[in-house]
Amino acid sequence: MSTQTETPAPASAPRGTLRERSPWSLTWHGVETVARLELRQRVRSTKWYIGLAVFFVIVGIVTVLTMFTMSSSSIGDVPPELEGGAGRVVFDVVVFFILLLGILVAPTLSSSAINGDRKEGTLAILQVTLLTPAEIAVGKVLASWAAALAFLVVSLPFLLVGIVQGRLPVSAVLVSIGLLAFVLAVVVTFGLGFSALVPKTSSSAVLTYLAVASLTVISLIVFGLSLALTVTPTKVQVWGVPPEVENAWDWESEQSPDFRCEWYESQWEQPHTERTWWLLAINPFVIVADAMPEPPRVDDEFYYPTGVMDAIRYGVREARMGPQTQVDQCYYGTLDSPVEPRDPDRSPVWPWGMGVLTLLGAGALAVAVRRLSIPVGKLPRGTRIA
Repeated sequence: MSTQTETPAPASAPRGTLRERSPWSLTWHGVETVARLELRQRVRSTKWYIGLAVFFVIVGIVTVLTMFTMSSSSIGDVPPELEGGAGRVVFDVVVFFILLLGILVAPTLSSSAINGDRKEGTLAILQVTLLTPAEIAVGKVLASWAAALAFLVVSLPFLLVGIVQGRLPVSAVLVSIGLLAFVLAVVVTFGLGFSALVPKTSSSAVLTYLAVASLTVISLIVFGLSLALTVTPTKVQVWGVPPEVENAWDWESEQSPDFRCEWYESQWEQPHTERTWWLLAINPFVIVADAMPEPPRVDDEFYYPTGVMDAIRYGVREARMGPQTQVDQCYYGTLDSPVEPRDPDRSPVWPWGMGVLTLLGAGALAVAVRRLSIPVGKLPRGTRIA
């Protein structure tokens, strides 16, 4: 009787090995390990501390100069509800200046996070460990973001000065800090994505600055240039003297004209900004301004913008509404005008901008994870593996 020998089943690979884990697998331990390694390198660098000190001094100088300018300028009598308008201007300038410096500094913190390590031959050491590409990418983003937040922390005293000057609620502090931190996170993610996409650190830094400029400056330029493309004839209800009455009057006559205002319909060439307002919504400065708590209204019939951020909020929401359909041309009778001032749409704009920036940041992170995956199919010429 023959005995049949059973072949033992191959032992299964242990769970959690590199081969089984997806490139998008994330564990806090892996992310923390990468972030800690990145932060240790930054802490050892004296340039980082010098940058923090210079940032603190520049923001302090701008804050003091803004306070001095607003205190020495005469703004006249204002309603009690609008007191503190000068202080709000101080707060707005400080927040915007911190945002400006932040988006200028943040690209330098992440634009060489991947191609710089690849050039030095240290990236391959991380790639051959059990760390997944997602853990490496997210860890580098968190480290760059933490370094960027340090610049925000050193500017907090000046934010508090602006809060006191503007008599703003505590919610303004929380909103400003949260939005500034969000924008810095998006910018450092842009830098990481371009760092994984191009081999040279200088090229990735330039591309990151171009991306930031596209959201801040170029978007405004494109919006301004697009106004001419959206101009179309629009029916407008006008309260004034009809053109046929005004043109028929004999101006050489000694009799004084007796023009009477009345309603008439006309066609005006007006830009339809409701089609292009989204170009403003993606601007980080617009996002910060629109999300700030609104100052109290004097009444429910008219809206009095106070401060820089309030004016930006008013302008963007007015642009989203498009051209006016009722216009008063009887300027001498504005007090008794039948045309009521149009109150801008109170629905916020900032969620749209934050949504777009979140998608762009997620796309940059996906590019970084994809380029960190191994085995690498194709690398640019001159790029080293280890």
